[in-house]
Parts: sequence; C-alpha cells; structure tokens
Amino acid sequence: MQQVNLGSTGTTVSRLCLGTMTYGTSKWRDWVLDERDAVPFYKRALDLGITFFDTADVYSNGESEVVTGRALKQIGAARENVIVATKVYNPMGDGPNQRGLSRKHIMHAIDASLTRLGLDHVDLYQIHRFDRTTPVEETMEALSDVVKAGKALYIGASSMFAWQFAKMQQVAKENGFCRFVTMQNHYNLIYREEEREMIPLCTDQGVGIIPWSPLARGFLAGNRRRQDYGETKRAKGDEMAQRMYYQDSDFRVVDRIGEIARKRGVSNAGVALAWMLSKPYVTAPIIGASKLEQLDDLAKATQLALSAEEIKALEEPYTPHPILGH
Repeated sequence: MQQVNLGSTGTTVSRLCLGTMTYGTSKWRDWVLDERDAVPFYKRALDLGITFFDTADVYSNGESEVVTGRALKQIGAARENVIVATKVYNPMGDGPNQRGLSRKHIMHAIDASLTRLGLDHVDLYQIHRFDRTTPVEETMEALSDVVKAGKALYIGASSMFAWQFAKMQQVAKENGFCRFVTMQNHYNLIYREEEREMIPLCTDQGVGIIPWSPLARGFLAGNRRRQDYGETKRAKGDEMAQRMYYQDSDFRVVDRIGEIARKRGVSNAGVALAWMLSKPYVTAPIIGASKLEQLDDLAKATQLALSAEEIKALEEPYTPHPILGH
C-alpha cells in the first residue's frame, strides 16, 4: 500500500483510510457490526497496508472509538505505525454544552475520546461540521490548545462552505493558532460540487483532502434500486443516502461505472475508487466495509489506473447537485 504525506505535513498515511462508522454497536444502527465481528476488519486492513483509521465520538455514541482502540491493541498494532483520527461537534448528550465547538465542549470531548480510545493522543482531531453558534476565534484557540497539550498532533475539518473554511484558517494564521492540515469533505462520482471551490482552496493552501463516502454510501457499488433502494439493511435503512442520491443522473453514472467494470473485469466499487485515486489532490479516501472481501477489493483499486477516456466517460453524465452533507 502506497504511503503519502498527510497534506503538507511530514507525517505519512496509507493511500486508503478505514472509516469505522460501521463498527461499534448494532444498538445504534442495525447495520453496525459489534466488537467481536468488527475486530477482523482492523486486522485485515493492517494486513493490506492500511494504517490510517478514522472514527468519531458520535459513531455508536462513542462505542466506535472504544472498539477502535481495543481492536488496534488486540491485534498488536504498534502505536507509531498507525494514524488514528477522530472528530468532535455532534451531540454527545442532552445538555447544551455537550455539542458544538465551544471551548468547553472541545476540552471535554477530547478527553472523553482519548479515554474511550485508550490513547494519550490522537494523530488527527477533526471538527465534524462548522459551528455557526460559536465564535471562530474561540474554536481555533481551543483546538490549538488541544495540540499544545499533546492530546492531538494535528487538526482537521470536515464538510462546510469554502468561505467558512478560509475564515477559520485565516483566524488561525492571524492569531498564531494551529491551522487545519486536512479537509474531510463529501466527494464522489455522483457528488462533485466540491470541485467548484473547496478542492481548489485546499489545493492552493496545501491542505490534504480525505473525502468521506467515496462510494456514495454504497450507491456506486451498483446494487441500489429506484423503487425500493436495495436489498441490504444499509440500503433500506440509510435515510441519509436516500435524501442525497437516487437522481436519474446518479443512476446514469452508475451505468457508466458498470460498463467499465465489466470490460476491466473488476467491481463497480473498484472503478469508482480508482477514479477518485486518479485525482492528484486526493490524499486518502475514507472507505467503509461490512464484509472482509470488500476491503480486499478496495485495496486492489489502488493499483487500477483508468485511462483518460475512461475518466471522461465516467464524468460525462454528471449533473449539478444541491449542497449535500454539510
């Protein structure tokens, strides 16, 4: 597995990142794998050379962090050889200070995440969304203090408007705070609105792009249907995917993926991921898997080079979408 720099930092990460929203407790979502079934995925990922793991406090209400920390210890992953990322912002309780990006919540949330993970620091601490109710200066100073305290090595951001991200980076620069080194944004073959502003901004500023949902929550695998969404629990119960995708043009893109996949003798998912990996501005897409063979298949995509003609064919059916995922 190829290693690449995490944005403009000196730290390297694997070309793929394993997202862990699928691992935690089925009490949170019925398609989530409990700890016993989840551990083999961390081991297979490491065997494939994937050393970058992304979780969040809100996944399974904290249980995903617990499972991630335990799994990495159980399989004997050396701390210096893995990159662990988590996130803060979403509600972690009913209280008004148990959410958002206030200094109070950030300072409590990082300690709670480290406790659940069983770590003394995370490599990348990310804001899960932009907080319109907290001054940017307060958020950036608190995140900078998390880094200075040794509880995180770097900070990153996730889906927001480009002007919001630029404002946060500028506030950090003006005040000598730590700046974001990564942007985890919503980007895939059927949602490419990030190509308008966010991706050019990140490219100009040397910010690493680690897209979430590179397979559009499984839609690009080609097993979703207009009439009943699909056969799997995830397809039928994924209300977020049902809101974001399922346009006619989305299905036309999937048809193009299928044509190329059949000619190449590979999976739809492999083609969709290979398209993303062809973009020089993408650092490490965040992949998910609920079956071990899916990890094997996606790892193969790192070796699949699409031609310029194939890339053009994949991109041609795209139509603009409303902003999705913020």
